[in-house]
Amino acid sequence: MFSGAPSYRFRASTALILATLSLGLAGCSSMGSWFGSGDKKEGFSDTPADKLYNQGLYELNEGDYERASKKFAELDKEHPYTEWARKANLMDTYTKYKSGDYDGAIISAKRYMALHPASEDAAYAQFLLGMSYYNQIPDVERDQERTRKALNELDDVARKWPKSEYADAAREHAQVARDQLAGKEVAIGRFYLNQRNYVAAINRFKVVVQDYQQTRHVEEALARLAEAYMSLGVVTEAQTAAAILGHNFPDSQWYKDTYALIKSKGLEPREDTGSWMSKAFRKVVG
Repeated sequence: MFSGAPSYRFRASTALILATLSLGLAGCSSMGSWFGSGDKKEGFSDTPADKLYNQGLYELNEGDYERASKKFAELDKEHPYTEWARKANLMDTYTKYKSGDYDGAIISAKRYMALHPASEDAAYAQFLLGMSYYNQIPDVERDQERTRKALNELDDVARKWPKSEYADAAREHAQVARDQLAGKEVAIGRFYLNQRNYVAAINRFKVVVQDYQQTRHVEEALARLAEAYMSLGVVTEAQTAAAILGHNFPDSQWYKDTYALIKSKGLEPREDTGSWMSKAFRKVVG
């Protein structure tokens, strides 16, 4: 299991979330008889929507996530296309997330986003979707598909709802996901470098410099690029990597080691402004 995530807890407590999501029960009790006061519709129970919702909240507060989820699912089934059903869908997502059923939360959140993409709680639903992927980020040695999905969903939260209460947390976790993806590229590049497959190594480190420049792995990527380019005899690119590393991370051990490598060949770090590395860093700074 991924261990690089910060120890983050939702700022909103369960009680606050429930208060935020709950409807004015006193004023909406009539919704419990959505089908009217006549005969019961076949396939549906007589249980009012508000009662099912409150039962779900009670089970959730008691920590019985399975029973809570069943109540919200029952409400959604028996009172479809109502505001109660929408809230139940969201609460079911939260319940599954809270219980650690992340795959179930993903399915529920996707359903909510498909049915209610412009609702007042859409930001929260997508945040739960992103966090459900995020909490399943594997070790860097394994496939990072869920990391990429977490990054995409959390980036969307910050982009679509930049002023929401979930935007800052989404950005924070998205940055950790980026760092994880960069670490994966560096690990693979390091493997190729050890195998003296310098072109393949360069391609991996290049991804870090171009796509994950704001992560902690960019220092090593630049140092490894200098090493790989020097091994291939592409001196100007090696000097450029060293120069960019020195300019951005002058106190880094990676720069000190890279500087020593360049000096050992009778050279100095020197940036070629026409290099892809120089252009990549200018683009980010710009």
